[in-house]
Amino acid sequence: MSLIKEIEKRKTFGIISHPDAGKTTLTEKLLLFGGAIQTAGAVKSNKIKRTTVSDFMEIEKQRGISVATSVMAFEYRDKKINILDTPGHQDFAEDTYRTLTAVDSAIVVIDVAKGVEAQTEKLVNVCRRRSTPIIVFINKLDREGRDGFDLLDELEQKLDLIVRPLSWPVGMGQSFQGVYSLYEQKLVLFRPHGKQAADEVIEFSDLDSPELENHIGEQAAKTLREEITMIEEVYPPFDKDDYMEGLLSPVFFGSAVNNFGVRELLDCFVDIAPTPLPRPTEEREVDPAEKNFTGFVFKIHANIDPRHRDRIAFLRICSGTFERNTNYLHVRHGKKVRFSNPTSFMASKKEIVDKAFPGDVVGLYDTGNFKIGDTLTEGEELHFTGIPSFSPEQFRYVENGDPMKAKQLAKGIRQLMDEGVAQLFVKENNNRKIIGTVGALQFEVIQYRLEHEYGAKCVYEPTNMHKACWVTCDDDKAFKEFHVRRKKDLARDKDGNLVFLAESAWALKMAQDNHPEVEFYFTSDMRKEQ
Repeated sequence: MSLIKEIEKRKTFGIISHPDAGKTTLTEKLLLFGGAIQTAGAVKSNKIKRTTVSDFMEIEKQRGISVATSVMAFEYRDKKINILDTPGHQDFAEDTYRTLTAVDSAIVVIDVAKGVEAQTEKLVNVCRRRSTPIIVFINKLDREGRDGFDLLDELEQKLDLIVRPLSWPVGMGQSFQGVYSLYEQKLVLFRPHGKQAADEVIEFSDLDSPELENHIGEQAAKTLREEITMIEEVYPPFDKDDYMEGLLSPVFFGSAVNNFGVRELLDCFVDIAPTPLPRPTEEREVDPAEKNFTGFVFKIHANIDPRHRDRIAFLRICSGTFERNTNYLHVRHGKKVRFSNPTSFMASKKEIVDKAFPGDVVGLYDTGNFKIGDTLTEGEELHFTGIPSFSPEQFRYVENGDPMKAKQLAKGIRQLMDEGVAQLFVKENNNRKIIGTVGALQFEVIQYRLEHEYGAKCVYEPTNMHKACWVTCDDDKAFKEFHVRRKKDLARDKDGNLVFLAESAWALKMAQDNHPEVEFYFTSDMRKEQ
C-alpha cells in the first residue's frame, strides 16, 4: 500500500476532560466497538474486578484516576484509529499538554450534570491555540443533568467554541429515551437497567411523521420537534472545513458507561476527523506525505512492564515510513541509532511492528538516550516545536527511607525524572536532593512507584520554595560572584545545569536586580518564559 493510502487510513486523536467526566470509560467503549477488547472494564468499582485497559498502572487501578497518558490503536471501518487517553487531573497536566502535540484532533468529554469544569477550560485552550479540531461528547445522559441548551451556551462562553449539535437527547435521567442523530437522521432508542443489548436504530428523516409518537410518546415527540427546530434556526450548519480548521465543534450526547451514543460519535469521527497533519519545526514545516521519515518523542515511561524494567520512549511519526532495524539520526546526539524491536500499543500490551506510518505512535526501548522533544530523522537536522516544558511549582526534600536500598532509590528517581513528570535538583552547598513538580499529587505517585516498581522507599520533608530558575551568564567574573554570593540558593538539575531556587517572589526579584548580568529562565530549555 502506498504512503498516501496509509496516511489516509489513519486518525490520531486525544481524549481530554476534567477528572471523572467519563473519559477513560469512553475510551473503553471505543475500543470495544473497534474489536480491540472483548469486555469493557470499570474505572472504579467494588463489584467489578476488571479494570480499564488504558489505566494500566497499579496506582491508576487503585485510585480510579489516570496519572499517565495511554496509547491504544484499533481498526474500524478500514481506518486505523490511534487513541491517546490522557490524565484529567490538573496535577498531571504536563503529560496531557505534551500529548496534545502528538494528536491531530481531540474529543472533549463533558459531564452533563457538572458542565464545563476548570481543567477542561485549560486543555481546550491548548487545543484552540493550536487550531486542533474538537468534537464534544456530553456524557452521563442516563443521570439527571443540566438542560442541553444551557450546556451549549456554556461551551460557547467558557470554552470559546462555536458549537453545532449533531445529536440531541430525548429526555434525561429517569426520562431518558435516547438520542436523535441530526448527522445521520436516525432515532436511537435507549433501554435502561442493562437491557441495552444492541442499539435500536430507527431511520427518521421526517420528524413530523406521526410514527415518532409511537416510539417516544406524545409529549417527548413534541419537545424533540421544537428543540430540533430551534437547533436548526440558532446554530450554524455543520461544515467539515470549519471543523478541520478548529472553527466549529460538533456536539454529541450519550452515556459511555451504558455504551450509548458512542457508535454515533465514532462513525462521525471516522467521517470527518483529519488524517495526519503537517508539523512545524524550527527549520520548516514537515508534510506527512514526504518520503523521508521524521518523528519526535513526546513522552517517556519507565517500567511500563515492571517485570522487565523496560523504559519506553513514545515516538509520534510525522512523515515517511518508519522501519524496524533501520539507522536513523538522533538529532540532539548527532549519531545514528537503530531499533530491533519497536512496538505498537494497547496500553501496557505491546507487539513488535516492522513498519509504521505518519500518525502512528511507536514505542522505542530506551536505555537513557532520549529526552522529551528529541527528533529522529533520516539525516536532516530538524527540531519540532510546540512541545511545552514547565517550571515546578511544588517542592519537597527527598530522603532515603531505607539505607539498604540506596542504589534502587537513585535509579528509580533518575528514571522517573526522565519521564518529565518532575524535576530533580541537588543543592550546591549540602548535596540535598529536592524534587519539584507542577502538582502535589505527583509526590504521592513518585513515592508509590519508587516502592512498588523499584523496591525503594523515600520520605519527603517540606521546603520553603517559590520558583526554580535556570541561570546563565556570558560574563564569567559576574557569574562567579553570583555563584559565591548565592551558593545556598543554587542547585544543579539532572543534566548539570545551574538552577536558582528562589524562596519567594521578592527573593527572585532581588536576585535579578542585584545580578543584572545573569539571565534567569523559567524552563529548563533556556527560553525566557514565566
